[in-house]
Amino acid sequence: MEKLTIKGSWNEMKGKLKQKYGQLTDDDLIFAEGKEEELYGRLQKRLGKTKEEIRKEIEEF
Repeated sequence: MEKLTIKGSWNEMKGKLKQKYGQLTDDDLIFAEGKEEELYGRLQKRLGKTKEEIRKEIEEF
């Protein structure tokens, strides 16, 4: 997964993740360049999924 791909369409992906997982907040989905690991960590904690599971879901969007 390329950083630019995420950055370019992150707002769209963020909306889809919030629809799928109602418990996610804007704070959970903050994406900043160079902070991908932080994002994955927050999502792992909130969703109880592995980093790889989360990565696959994001790539599907």
